[in-house]
Amino acid sequence: MTAVHTTARRPIHLDDVPGWFPPLDQLLFTWLLEGQARREVRGDLLELGVYMGKSAILLGRHLHRAEKFTVCDLFEGDAPDDANQAESTKSYASLTRQAFEENYLSFHDELPKVVQAPSSVISTEVDPGTCRFVHIDASHLYEHVYGDIGAARELLAPGGIVVLDDFRSEHTPGVSVAAWEAVLNRGLRPLCLSTQKLYATWEDPEPLQGELLDMLRERDDIALSVQQAAGHRLVRVKSKAVKAPAFPRSRHQVEAPEEPKAAPAPQQAPVRKRSRARRIAVDLTPPIVTRAVRRARRG
Repeated sequence: MTAVHTTARRPIHLDDVPGWFPPLDQLLFTWLLEGQARREVRGDLLELGVYMGKSAILLGRHLHRAEKFTVCDLFEGDAPDDANQAESTKSYASLTRQAFEENYLSFHDELPKVVQAPSSVISTEVDPGTCRFVHIDASHLYEHVYGDIGAARELLAPGGIVVLDDFRSEHTPGVSVAAWEAVLNRGLRPLCLSTQKLYATWEDPEPLQGELLDMLRERDDIALSVQQAAGHRLVRVKSKAVKAPAFPRSRHQVEAPEEPKAAPAPQQAPVRKRSRARRIAVDLTPPIVTRAVRRARRG
């Protein structure tokens, strides 16, 4: 029986949502999505594999009017084959659609279109050539990733970007093989490689990659290297204590009540001080004269 996962507490910050979405990748997602907005690249958003919704929540923040956002995941449903079922049971036994939706609605007013099914059905759920950004983070098995990459190519519009998660992890060799096979044989052109994700396009990467390099070279919190391999310029980035970009807090944030202001201290009548010269004069006055003056004042 699948264990039901609920977030330990309602998320207030994006990083309160469970998941693997490092600050460097949050920064790259944000920069690429904001760049599409500046260049007026329009199209829908798609995520294959959502886990608890961390990256989906960020993607939803960049959805513009008249655009659609679709997410696809098995959640607690049955996998299409034994290998995928074993992978799902081992790594995602606690994932439920309810947990994802609760997390997403903590930061947004409406859910995206949720497709609870294997990623292989996505071409029947999303129209060809309509997406500007596709994030692939579903099955790690070669056959499934191969199909997801093919679907992304079919669904992306001009100016579209695809992001492949776990393309270099030792426990996901199927993703690595499918990713580099796509680069060598299927026309995929790398834009950038982070520790965890491959950012790419099927168009000429030079203009966007040049802008990306300009941005990266201005930062001292990112280690940057550029290499050439098989005719591709590979831009490699690694975090040096990168901070995640600012992101609005969730609806669960409770404003701290203002502390009551302390009542002002009662004002005391000012104490009149005698001048030093007057104090000396009084002290030097003979006692008999002082008594005479006091009697004169009373009389």
